Amino acid sequence: MTGTLYIVSAPSGAGKTSLVNALVQRLPDVRLSVSHTTRPRRSGEQDGLHYHFVDADTFDRMVREHAFLEHAQVFGNRYGTARGPLLMQLEAGQDVILEIDWQGAQQVRDAMPEAVTIFILPPSRDELERRLRGRGQDSEEVIARRMREAVNEISHYAEYDYLLVNEDFEQALDELMAILQTRRLRFASQRVRLREQLRELLGSL
Repeated sequence: MTGTLYIVSAPSGAGKTSLVNALVQRLPDVRLSVSHTTRPRRSGEQDGLHYHFVDADTFDRMVREHAFLEHAQVFGNRYGTARGPLLMQLEAGQDVILEIDWQGAQQVRDAMPEAVTIFILPPSRDELERRLRGRGQDSEEVIARRMREAVNEISHYAEYDYLLVNEDFEQALDELMAILQTRRLRFASQRVRLREQLRELLGSL
C-alpha cells in the first residue's frame, strides 16, 4: 500500500471534526473515510457523504461477514469502518483519515500497525464543558455523561503517535497539517511518488 491511513481520535467537544474538515479543505488529495452507523440521520446530513446510515440488522450482517475493519458502540449507537473501500483507497496511493474513538483505534492498530495515530486534546476540562454547553442541544444529564466519556477517552492518549491541543484552532490545524506533510516526505513515500523523476535524474547510473 502506498497510501497512509491516519487515525484521528478525540473526546466529544475537542473540535476533532472541525479540524479534520478544515484539513481536507486545505489538502484536497486527502480523503475522509465515511463510516457506517445505526444512529438516526440528523438534519442536513446526507447518506454516503456524512455517514452510511444503516439499520441494526444490516449492521449485524456486516459484522457477521467480517466487513468491518473496526466497529464500536458510542453513546448507544453503533459505528463501523468498511474494510473493502478503505483498503482500495490505500492501495491506490490515497491518504485516508479515519475519525474513530479509542476502541476503534485499537482494533485498526491491531490489523494495520503501520497506521499513523493522532489524538486531539481540549485545553482544559472547563473549556471542554464550555464547548459542550455551547452547542445548546443537550440536557444537563447528557452533558454530564459526555464529560465522563471524555475523561475515559482522554485516558487512552498514550496509545497514540501524536498529541495535539486544540486551544487555538488555526494553530492546531497547522500542526495537524504538519504531521501529514512530514509523513509524505519520508523516504518510503517519496520513493514511490518520485519514481519517474528519480529515474530521469539518475539517467543511466
